Amino acid sequence: MTSLFSRFAGWAVAHRSKLPQWAQRLMESAARNPDGLVGKLSARLMGSGGDAAVTSVPDAEIRVYVAPTNYAGQGYLWARALESADSRIGARNMAIDLPGGYAFLADTLVPIAAVNASADWAAAEWAAVRQFTHVLFEAERPIFGKQFGRNIHAEVAALEAAGISVAFLGHGTDVRDPDHHMELTPWSPYGEDPRTPVLRTDAQANIALLEQLRRPTFISTPDLAADLPWAVWCPVVVDTARFTAADSAFATDGERIRVIHASSNPLQKGSDRIEPALAPLIESGEIEYELITATPAAEMPGVFAAADIVLDQFRVGSYGVAACEAMAAGRVVVGHVLPSVRARILRDTGLELPIVEATPDTLHDVIAALLADPVAARAAAAAGPEYVSGVHSGAMSAAALIHHWVDPV
Repeated sequence: MTSLFSRFAGWAVAHRSKLPQWAQRLMESAARNPDGLVGKLSARLMGSGGDAAVTSVPDAEIRVYVAPTNYAGQGYLWARALESADSRIGARNMAIDLPGGYAFLADTLVPIAAVNASADWAAAEWAAVRQFTHVLFEAERPIFGKQFGRNIHAEVAALEAAGISVAFLGHGTDVRDPDHHMELTPWSPYGEDPRTPVLRTDAQANIALLEQLRRPTFISTPDLAADLPWAVWCPVVVDTARFTAADSAFATDGERIRVIHASSNPLQKGSDRIEPALAPLIESGEIEYELITATPAAEMPGVFAAADIVLDQFRVGSYGVAACEAMAAGRVVVGHVLPSVRARILRDTGLELPIVEATPDTLHDVIAALLADPVAARAAAAAGPEYVSGVHSGAMSAAALIHHWVDPV
């Protein structure tokens, strides 16, 4: 029964956007209130998770623990970046394993059933983490399940009472205030997103938490400085070797150009605006267009290598892991990035962001211009690997964490 329900839960998570509103609300209830009726019923059906893995403690002078979201595998990659940057550091990440989630590497992967329902796992994880010297909270989420009643203030107090240094890292919607965002760009998705009331409440609560605690605070993407101006940018990390492609974009003049858009969140990325904008180019045969969805992370290097142009997002005004992977592959990346974000990147890195600017209104003309000038297109593609190597290979991320928290000068 437990296995059957877990498979069903995985299918439901993977197809959540297609489910009726009442089903989505039930899933949200279980996630937001594990101790409520729906949460307890889900935990019982999925099992207690009492035998879940517990994080191992590294044998190092400085021991850094990163948890619990691991979005796009970033917690794991930040941990590896820290270890590569300083031989005194041993780092581990813990990630909550959600049914139907993407398979990203993690040092410790813990089923959501254990985090929500197992007092034994929570006590064991707390005992392990008490031996670390530093703890980085991702996305303002509690780490220790039932141990401290899922209360971040209590977790922070307990960690600091044990002599552990605490920091926070905002990932995206957890600290992006929808009202503020709608003032920054007319393409903001929040006026249409049915989740906006919940996202607004969560983001404002998380920002208030961070303002109150004022512990070292980091952001994974530079646009989040609009809501957390005191935060330090800790760039997302890409394994550049995995995404290096053998062939170049726009390698042969006259061939039909392959354009792809990888979308995990169509509304946030503006996916529905893309095909109508490109319709004339598709119908004329000048481009081949494909929407990529639900592709395992392990297959993405091949997906990007087979493209000439990768369309990122056109509504949030920033960029993330997928764009970095496509740039590392030497593809032309097109998306909407706010001028303030581009300026922040240039200020912090000395590099121009090589994402070609486009909005839903200008996308057709931008792609047509790239087709008409393959030399410029190749130059845009060629700038990507150098930029990712300089900003998103892990060195800049580790430097941010070390200099502003782990071992400040």
